[in-house]
Amino acid sequence: MPASRSKVALTGVALLGLALTACQDRASGQIEAWNGARHVQTISNPPIKGCHRFRQDVTRVVNYTQNSMLLYTTPNCTVPPGKESIYLDMQSEDVAVLSNGPWRSYSFPSH
Repeated sequence: MPASRSKVALTGVALLGLALTACQDRASGQIEAWNGARHVQTISNPPIKGCHRFRQDVTRVVNYTQNSMLLYTTPNCTVPPGKESIYLDMQSEDVAVLSNGPWRSYSFPSH
């Protein structure tokens, strides 16, 4: 029995959606940035490649994306000697400790 045109079209659309999702170049979801109790920035679907700066210093980050991220105290995603970046898993949050100082940039680890 031949498939109906609507079923074939629906299957084609579903396969196209899966292919586009597999080639994503953006982190799906939002990142919320805070400085103390003050909300600083909400970032929606940020690009996965490259280094990204926060608008201002950030002391709390909530990662509502489907990607893990790295947080840096420098504005250019570098790690100063004796320091390290902070790994923030997807769907989680972290607060900067006083010894580290605020975060100024973030990136997504390459897979």
